[in-house]
Amino acid sequence: MREIAEKAGASKPTVRLWLSRYDEEGPDGLVSRVSPGRPREVPGRVRARILALTRTTPPPETGLSHWTSAEMARYLKRREGVSVSHTFVARLWRENNLQPHRHRVFKLSADPDFEAKVEDVVGLYLDPPEGAEVLSIDEKPGVQALDRTQPPRPVASGRVATRTHDYQRKGTTDLFAALDVGTGRVTARCFPSHTRADFLTFMDQVIAEYGGAELHVVVDNLATHCGPGVDTWLHRHKNVTFHFTPSGSSWLNQVENWFGILTRHALQHGAFVSVQDLVNTINNYVENWNWDAQPFEWTATAEEIVAKVEVLHREFRKLLANNL
Repeated sequence: MREIAEKAGASKPTVRLWLSRYDEEGPDGLVSRVSPGRPREVPGRVRARILALTRTTPPPETGLSHWTSAEMARYLKRREGVSVSHTFVARLWRENNLQPHRHRVFKLSADPDFEAKVEDVVGLYLDPPEGAEVLSIDEKPGVQALDRTQPPRPVASGRVATRTHDYQRKGTTDLFAALDVGTGRVTARCFPSHTRADFLTFMDQVIAEYGGAELHVVVDNLATHCGPGVDTWLHRHKNVTFHFTPSGSSWLNQVENWFGILTRHALQHGAFVSVQDLVNTINNYVENWNWDAQPFEWTATAEEIVAKVEVLHREFRKLLANNL
């Protein structure tokens, strides 16, 4: 076969194909196949129907949470008697920049004071009061100490790091953190719970680190951060002012970015034999972070945020109206 390929100037798979045709059909198998011609054109109404279906949630009778190209082709054939390939559906999606397999989480705030709160918080980020410190504070409750059932294997040449899919729960801890918006430094402390008393204990630790400096603290609307006990504490500490993010808008709180980084770099792939092991890891990570901490760069203005959220509200109301 190799000699034939060399003499014919063809690859061995091509030679093998033509030999098998000769074995099966004799000389007739060596006749060149006629090209089937240009691909079948899919009518415009079918293309429009696919695009319209793609922009809606699959009907309840399908049991699907979202469309795939194969399920779209299957649905059209079964329910509407239209035959198209899943590759055509996928190509049509690419041409129209549709990605039904991808999802992003969102929540639109219904806070009546949304605009005023955004202006307040973003104003602190972009133009902090002179001589004052701006802190972003929140808690990450229920951080799990998960231990793997077998020791993880570290990365090696030609092999990624591995760990078992199953795990053992060793308990949880509740992490409070304060991000200094100006410097990027983090003050953190773990508690066995996240009550209002725990929050105020953490606040005592925070203000002790800043002495009598004027502090502007960004927090969300969690009940832990407000109420009679908190009001009494604030009355005793005249140098501290709380600024609340709008309801459903914790993304305005910069410490949430740090929580995400902590999760990816220290928690997500970790193995912890005890809650104390988890707490030690978090404390070590904070110390390592603070060694060369850098602040997050906030660039969006309050006007830009409010305008974008207004667009989302209009799109959401339109979507609700179309589905009624």
